[in-house]
Amino acid sequence: MSSKKTFLEHANISVPDIDEAIAFLQTVAPDFEVRKDDSSGEDPPRWVHFGNDESYIALQAVDPKHHPKIWNRTYINYGINHLAFVVSDFDAVAMRLLQKGYRQGIAVEKSPYRKRAYFFDKAGFEWEIVEYLSEKPGEKNRYT
Repeated sequence: MSSKKTFLEHANISVPDIDEAIAFLQTVAPDFEVRKDDSSGEDPPRWVHFGNDESYIALQAVDPKHHPKIWNRTYINYGINHLAFVVSDFDAVAMRLLQKGYRQGIAVEKSPYRKRAYFFDKAGFEWEIVEYLSEKPGEKNRYT
């Protein structure tokens, strides 16, 4: 039996503007870089793997002939509501996002064990950033 823990390696997201998605993600995760940018074909259109050696976000362009719809009614429509990044300096990341004009989402409760906030990128996708102030799972994941 393996002692390795399961983790999410990547998420694949179709976006209206890959370069804008990269700009947002670079603000949150300065250690992320373009691992692969493939704009070689028509089907599928351009895709980019953007991340580090452990994880990445796969960004997929959508062919406009398919008439994509913006679905960004989080918590109302089916689909992904948000993805979260654990960061080492919450205050710095939040400040960079605000300075670049990204809109903050719903307010969250204060916690002695974590700092977190939600932000929307320019396409309307919601992202959570969180910094854990405790190493204890019972404190980090407190649900009250």
